[in-house]
Amino acid sequence: MKTLPFLMKSDVKLTDSELLDLFANGNDNAFADIYNRYWKRLVALAYSYTKEKFAAEEIVQEVFVSLWNRRGHVKIETLNSYLATSIKFAVFKGIYTKSRHEKLLEKMPGSPSADLPEDLLHAKFLEEYVNGLVEQLPEKCRLVYQYSRQKGLSPQEIADEMNIAKKTVEAHLTKALKVLRLNLKEMMILIILLNQH
Repeated sequence: MKTLPFLMKSDVKLTDSELLDLFANGNDNAFADIYNRYWKRLVALAYSYTKEKFAAEEIVQEVFVSLWNRRGHVKIETLNSYLATSIKFAVFKGIYTKSRHEKLLEKMPGSPSADLPEDLLHAKFLEEYVNGLVEQLPEKCRLVYQYSRQKGLSPQEIADEMNIAKKTVEAHLTKALKVLRLNLKEMMILIILLNQH
């Protein structure tokens, strides 16, 4: 098992953005602060998928090891989103594609009993990931996106349905697509990095 540098809690409370700037410049203490700040919540997130404490801790440890090994090279827009996405993909790579295909199949009514091909697993996970991102959008923004993409309504039809201006609909769509693009960009980078290991 790879080891991480000695970690110390800092007395100075920096923002995630400040920590990222320091970390990108090789500051070990910034990494320690990120580790201490996010360890517990990431273990909880991993546990929500694995239902196994040891497995959850191993996944989080590997995510931090990967982050440490790529210090000075990694480009992160939003730390919280990046780490959470890293956990999800580590779970996906380590569990769904190896020993737990059946659990995913159980959630897919009408699926054949045989294991899914890896490309279909990726497609299913991507669909679930995008749906999760949409659910996190502000309420009106989420509704506009769902009316547009899921019901196929035009901006004018959405405006009539929600009793808001067409320009407001277009603004909500622009915001939703921007959020999705940013997160999907980070996700594709993670897929490439995970497939290199």
